[in-house]
Amino acid sequence: MQQLPTLFVFTFGAAFFASLPPGLLNLNAAKTSVEKGKANGIIFGLGVALAVMVQTYIAVRIAKLISRNQHVIVVLLQLALVIFLILAIVFLIKGKKQKSKPLMLVETKKRNSFSKGVFLAMINLLAIPYYSGLNTVFHSQGIMTYEIIDEVLFILATGSGTFLAMYLYVIYFNRWEHRTASFSKNSNYILSGLMVLLFIFTAFRLFKN
Repeated sequence: MQQLPTLFVFTFGAAFFASLPPGLLNLNAAKTSVEKGKANGIIFGLGVALAVMVQTYIAVRIAKLISRNQHVIVVLLQLALVIFLILAIVFLIKGKKQKSKPLMLVETKKRNSFSKGVFLAMINLLAIPYYSGLNTVFHSQGIMTYEIIDEVLFILATGSGTFLAMYLYVIYFNRWEHRTASFSKNSNYILSGLMVLLFIFTAFRLFKN
């Protein structure tokens, strides 16, 4: 039980920063807010958060099955080490190459804001391996024990972190759009830093074994 606050904070932060760089979901949240009002933008964000929670549930199930084989865990941690390093480099390069140009909103058909959020988030299949890998790392550190309360808290944290990122785009996009290049660059640097932390965290666990 003592690890629950740590589990929530780390998971919330990982979900928030992963959802922060400008992309399909958060820019459509901003677009929905501009076109239909902030209430609809928030509803869109709730749809995204719900879809992410469903994907996280699947990720937890996968990670839980894998955790029963210690050899597989070591292999996955090694794979996660490589993935986190690659992602850190990718986001660092994206930040350095970010040009001073306006962010482009993606045109989508008019539809219910909530269902649109769910649909767009569900087609982002990268969320499942991302949260499955994160879950495996947390389990190896004893932060995630696969008790029901752990799983529920992990899922709620990913949904909450994702929703906060969507909410910020909905509320503050009109202010940010005048500084989009700077915002995009900084968010990529932040995400690169997060990947470095996860890399160090995973490497420590591997070397400890």
